[in-house]
Amino acid sequence: MKRSYYIYNNGSLRRKDNTLTFTDENDDRRDLPIEQIHDIYVMSEMTFNTSLVNLLSQYGIPVHFFNYYSFYTGSFYPREHLVSGNLLVSQVEHYTDYEKRMRLAKAFIEGASYNIYRNLRYYNGRGKDVQSYMDTIEDMRKQIPKAQNIQELMGYEGNIRKTYYSAWPVIIDQEIEFEKRVKNPPDNMINTLISFVNTLIYTKVLGEIYQTQLNPTVSYLHEPGDRRFSLSLDLAEIFKPILGDRLIFSLLNRKQITEKSFTKGLNYLHLSQNASKTIVAELDARMQKTIKHKDLNKTVSYQYLMRLECYKMVKHLLGEKEYEPFKIWW
Repeated sequence: MKRSYYIYNNGSLRRKDNTLTFTDENDDRRDLPIEQIHDIYVMSEMTFNTSLVNLLSQYGIPVHFFNYYSFYTGSFYPREHLVSGNLLVSQVEHYTDYEKRMRLAKAFIEGASYNIYRNLRYYNGRGKDVQSYMDTIEDMRKQIPKAQNIQELMGYEGNIRKTYYSAWPVIIDQEIEFEKRVKNPPDNMINTLISFVNTLIYTKVLGEIYQTQLNPTVSYLHEPGDRRFSLSLDLAEIFKPILGDRLIFSLLNRKQITEKSFTKGLNYLHLSQNASKTIVAELDARMQKTIKHKDLNKTVSYQYLMRLECYKMVKHLLGEKEYEPFKIWW
């Protein structure tokens, strides 16, 4: 099974025949068999050459870059090897036709908000009294089909998340300072943690999009723009509650992540290397966990659920089957 590789030490990544060789700053070398690599995460200073880039393109391996603060800075997205002109035309048409765009945008928010609700229900059944937040979100969700434009839809989504985040101090078994979501930059440890985990989910989705004929720059909920793969943002909305938020709750409640995991003098913007390693290890373990898929009647991993979501998008865009977002059923 292919897996993600995370590089934390400064060094260089080079091609050696059909193998990747990583040499760190202490001249310690490690060979990475390219056939076993799904994608690479560079969490440090790294040098590489065009020979390596050519090999990564040949094998279709994305590389994701993070800076000192664990902020995502961008991805190397190899030349697409699965190309469909018909699908691209249809993908663009579903953006330019506002009614078709709204249908997909509403589906993303419908799926995300339902999974948010199910998160609250899960913890409500385990002694965390979040019923009032659930009731409020359920009322808000009824407004989603009524939205007339993207701005109105995003407004509903923002209010749902605001209510959802208000419930976090009840769910989390640590004293936390978390009043609202702040992104650029995060202003406390919870916002820093959310930003880091969300970008990991975003890159995981991007890696699965690459394995399909979808173009990652044509999106529906988020406005397409320069320098970002906005379709990943759309699809990530569905998986952030399931994989990202539940991971955060678990890490905090098991005290795997605490205030000591951040640099206080930098306003908790900087996540320690050990904390970052813990997070990515726990996320990767969850990505490989399997469930019995009720429609396919077979066992699939959470990572493959992302791929299936892309396939569902393809079928919708080609007019084969109406897209329905993934929703937790257990």
